[in-house]
Amino acid sequence: MNQFYTPTDHFALLPALLLALFGCAILMLDFFVLPHPRQKRWLIFFALLGEFFAGLALYRQYRFLEDQSIPALRAFNDGLIIDGFSIFFNAIFVAAAALVAIISYRYLEVEGEHHGEFYGLILLAQCGMYFLASGTELVTIFIGIELMAVTFYILVGFLRSDRRSNEAAMKYLLLGAFSSGFLAYGFSLLYAMTGSTRLPKIAAELAQRPATDPLLLLAIVTTLVGLLFKVGAAPFHMWAPDAYEGAPTPVTAYLSVASKAASVAVLVRLFLGTLAPHRINWEPMLAVAVVLSLVIGNFSALSQTNLKRLLAFSSISHAGYILLGLIAGNRTGLTGICIYLFVYTFMNTGAFLVLISLRQKGMTGDDIDDLNGLIHRSPGHALFMALFLLSLGGIPPTAGFIAKYYIFLSLVETGHYALAITAALFVAVSIYYYFRIVRAMFLNEAGQLLPALPGWGARVGFAVTALATLAIGLYPEPIIRFAGTSLLR
Repeated sequence: MNQFYTPTDHFALLPALLLALFGCAILMLDFFVLPHPRQKRWLIFFALLGEFFAGLALYRQYRFLEDQSIPALRAFNDGLIIDGFSIFFNAIFVAAAALVAIISYRYLEVEGEHHGEFYGLILLAQCGMYFLASGTELVTIFIGIELMAVTFYILVGFLRSDRRSNEAAMKYLLLGAFSSGFLAYGFSLLYAMTGSTRLPKIAAELAQRPATDPLLLLAIVTTLVGLLFKVGAAPFHMWAPDAYEGAPTPVTAYLSVASKAASVAVLVRLFLGTLAPHRINWEPMLAVAVVLSLVIGNFSALSQTNLKRLLAFSSISHAGYILLGLIAGNRTGLTGICIYLFVYTFMNTGAFLVLISLRQKGMTGDDIDDLNGLIHRSPGHALFMALFLLSLGGIPPTAGFIAKYYIFLSLVETGHYALAITAALFVAVSIYYYFRIVRAMFLNEAGQLLPALPGWGARVGFAVTALATLAIGLYPEPIIRFAGTSLLR
């Protein structure tokens, strides 16, 4: 008789269990042990301890696959898989969550909203992301998406006395629930056609169906719509500018990198795995979404004066570049997706960290004019911001250049020349609006807003994000090899 919960199941689930336990423990510690506001800082270290143990569990999984010379470990009757793909994406989640926990303390203190549940929600959101990267069963994936989404609804509205934060959370909640309905409908159609919720079984059954099957087309469309919303790709991007602007800046950073990476992981596993035989149906739809993301994201960013909204539209365009690797669908394209998401975690979080450093009581520091003459007022912040913007624009020798290089290379290898040329043209557009910020920092007259003296969290955050952004650009071989281990088999 099969055991309900085997040692293999436990080993596969261990990182998620640790994240859930530490997340719940933080909530309990905050209420019973560390109720005083000055004691909240200790919860940061407890959150980082949870990330350390989750990262250690991921490393154990990686070493197990290496030692056993096996490509993957399946658990829960094919409901969960541990492979290079899941380990790579979960490494991104660990890095993003740890960075956000480190850089959040001063921001929350300035806003007067330093509550322990913030760190617990970060870990619980990451727990949901774990199932998105590792899940191979529709119900598991959907629960992971909703766990991630519900925690982000709360985090976006975490500034309870800020009307913009409340409005952003409400819009995100309503549109998020709408997109979840599409996704649930798509998943239910896949189940109806195949009689299974497990991806390997679904793939085998769908391979027998004709490409013109209307039920299959409807399932692909509704599933794609639901996931493109989570990625923040056009034309399902309408939530992003308001959510990015209204959310606490550390939450904006976390939402822009970790949530996007988790949703892309599901897209890749579904469309390059389960639905790969029906590429003729979904590739044109995805190509339209990519072009719209590049057009809307880049041209909308040109007119923005609020930095968080500008980075929101920039994030929409970056979603388009990432999805180009999915359209290519070859080894280079998948490697490019993984590298892009990994370096995007550091360069985008670093850009938001500069905005966090500008945040002062009664002064937001969210407008481009707030950066006027920053090189004279705080050369370090200006140089860091310039580095992150150069990387976001894909300028060598930064990490962003390596990411875009692999995406463009994959398009050329697979003959998608029109998409490659279109994407290259929009790189020039993105460089224009990124250099608007650089010009304000280096050429405009100095403003009145002075960055606060960075605390230990900001120092660590700047060191990690800047070093990763520059080091990967100068010496990309380690991350290329690591991304190579993530290829789906």
